[in-house]
Amino acid sequence: MMATLSEKTQARLRTELNFIFESDHATIEKIEREIGAMAASARTVSNRDTWLITYGDSLKQHGQKGLHLLARFYEKYLGEIISDMHILPFFPWSSDDGFSVMDYYRIDPKLGDWDDVKDLRDKCGLMFDAVLNHMSSESEWFKRFLNGDPRFSRYFIEVKDDWDLERVFRPRTLPLVSEFESPSGIRKLWTTFSRDQIDLNAGDPDVFLEFSRILLFYSSMGARVIRLDAIGFLWKEPGTSCMHHPKTHAIIRFWRALLDELAPGTLVITETNVPHAQNISYLGLGGDEAHMVYQFPLPPLALHALHTGSACEIRKWLATVESSPPGTTYFNFLASHDGIGVLPASGWLDESQLSAMIEKVIRHGGHISYRKNPDGSESPYEMNITYFEAVSDPSEPEDLRIAKFIAAHCLLLSVRGVPAIYIHSLLGSLNDESGYRQSGIKRRINRERLDFASLCDELDDAAHRRGKVFRGLSALLHARSNLKALDPYSAMKVLECDHRVIALERILPDGAERVLCLVNVSSDRISLAELLSGLRGEGAESWPAGNEYFDAISGQSGIHHIESYQGLWLSIR
Repeated sequence: MMATLSEKTQARLRTELNFIFESDHATIEKIEREIGAMAASARTVSNRDTWLITYGDSLKQHGQKGLHLLARFYEKYLGEIISDMHILPFFPWSSDDGFSVMDYYRIDPKLGDWDDVKDLRDKCGLMFDAVLNHMSSESEWFKRFLNGDPRFSRYFIEVKDDWDLERVFRPRTLPLVSEFESPSGIRKLWTTFSRDQIDLNAGDPDVFLEFSRILLFYSSMGARVIRLDAIGFLWKEPGTSCMHHPKTHAIIRFWRALLDELAPGTLVITETNVPHAQNISYLGLGGDEAHMVYQFPLPPLALHALHTGSACEIRKWLATVESSPPGTTYFNFLASHDGIGVLPASGWLDESQLSAMIEKVIRHGGHISYRKNPDGSESPYEMNITYFEAVSDPSEPEDLRIAKFIAAHCLLLSVRGVPAIYIHSLLGSLNDESGYRQSGIKRRINRERLDFASLCDELDDAAHRRGKVFRGLSALLHARSNLKALDPYSAMKVLECDHRVIALERILPDGAERVLCLVNVSSDRISLAELLSGLRGEGAESWPAGNEYFDAISGQSGIHHIESYQGLWLSIR
């Protein structure tokens, strides 16, 4: 029995185990016996919380380890504006810039060690990646599997010739099945992402236990948030798409219940780059799965709005995320280490709109990655480009480009949920075309490693692009931290108005504070009185045109216009 768990949690876990392992009592009893020994702790989120997404080696300096440089950078520039860091996989790896993990329990020695993680943990909250769908072909686990070690005999998924795999969802154009030589002959293995990333067998009880042990270990080592990478692919069943399988959801519910009990305060976030309805299913029916899910439609829809000067499409989507199950919220971002997803925009943008956006990204110096469809054809999967380059034409004046970029982030910080800013967005980075050319990896265009000393000089220069972007985003973050109505759990109402403007009302549950968030996605100067007179929808009556308003971003009262590509956070004074 799981004696250290409450009766309620024991019941929750047992329900999910019975479903996952189909009432195999011996397996369930084994898991219950071993689960009880694992433990840890953490906290919740507020309007003062903002994540920075970064690699452990995004910054470089001769003789310095990456995690130590991150700690120095945090102390010098980020302490007042960033509460948490999502450090992308910092374990030993063999490919995919960290997402082909060789050892879940060690730190890549090129980045530092667990003491460096502890030093960062003492400065800010941390998000760890749990890359559990697959593991490196160079890992000890996989080598022992190939060599016939009985302990690892079911750790990976051996594909049978009679399996029906035609419906399996493919995020890449690479083969689903890869062959490996072993002492016992050729073995055909499931490889969702690449030949170096071998899918683990979540249906094996020993693997399932190891996964649970890893999550609790991460919490004990300082993870405030655990990100379940590529979790939608976890459970494999021939004859299905193998995406969003009911047993994948059951496993997440099991882990959520386990962490709630043994590591209270540890937050779970799922990474599922799929259409909106499937994505939000990971919040569960009653908030019993993830605490947060990524808002993957936000990056492409915000980009479309700034490209076209029209907020119509993004407002339709925003109206579907005004709320979430109790105790859950959204993880909002515009850019990350990956590209800007195309698939999450499907259903909100039509084919002509998607094509126009892709063509513009290519003109701005970006590249397109593709996925394979069940019929063998290929479709655009993501746009590889920095978000700064994506939103504006390189030929435009720099200050105009910065204004568009800041406007996009004003929207990011206005939407219900927790905001996360990628390091190359915070730093206003341009495309790293040489990084792509040298590696042949399209995603490297947005993964440049920056010289620490040069970066500091550029950030300290008020006339430099990096300095301007950093100051603009810092001002937004400071303003947000003082607005309780922008709490990740507070209500959001999307108001209808001029098609060039996104209007969101944010309200504390007790109504003690409300803010009207406005973002002009066009190049036009718009009368505030006319804009407010045209507001429609629930809550519009709270913002009459005749009042005097205070803007929390600029710190000014008596606002009469919303300028081109400007954001306002208004309250009545």
